[in-house]
Amino acid sequence: MKDMFKMVLVLSLFCGLSGLTLATVRQATSQRIEEQVMTYVQGPALAQIFSDYDNNPVKDRKTFDLPDGPVTVFPALKDGKLMGVAFETFGKGYGGPVGIMVGFNTDGTELAGIGTTTLKETPGLGMRLVEPEYRNQFRGHTTKSVELTKNGGDIAAIAGATISSTASVAAVNQAIRIFQQIKDKIHSTWAS
Repeated sequence: MKDMFKMVLVLSLFCGLSGLTLATVRQATSQRIEEQVMTYVQGPALAQIFSDYDNNPVKDRKTFDLPDGPVTVFPALKDGKLMGVAFETFGKGYGGPVGIMVGFNTDGTELAGIGTTTLKETPGLGMRLVEPEYRNQFRGHTTKSVELTKNGGDIAAIAGATISSTASVAAVNQAIRIFQQIKDKIHSTWAS
């Protein structure tokens, strides 16, 4: 019985120290991991949306608190003047969440474009969300009504990937609703 107690005590100490070590490493690296995700996931999506800016939107990002949770907004600035903003929203795709970076012009009346951040869709079909032919349909599109053609809109779905197309449109519409909630905060944050 004494040996069993020793064994349980040693094993418990070992597990506790291992857990503490893992927690410490995670805490020490979490900021670096977040920067890497911002740079290598959100950064390329921002480059698909904006082309004429001279700042680093990833470094200049701001987080706004909303009732549904925080939203990280990436500004595109040219000579210190706000040209547009973008942030990421998600739609429910065939293979899981579809992350869409949605860009807006400064007054929020038009979309600057979209970029894909997270995608686990069917290879060859749903993965076509990243292609310029699909993404470019959103550039300059009004923010009043974004719908697929099957629902009376003017966004052509990807043939054979209706769920993926629906997910991207849902993410865009969610972004439009969020933008309407935070547009005053955006303008006051990056006022020229």
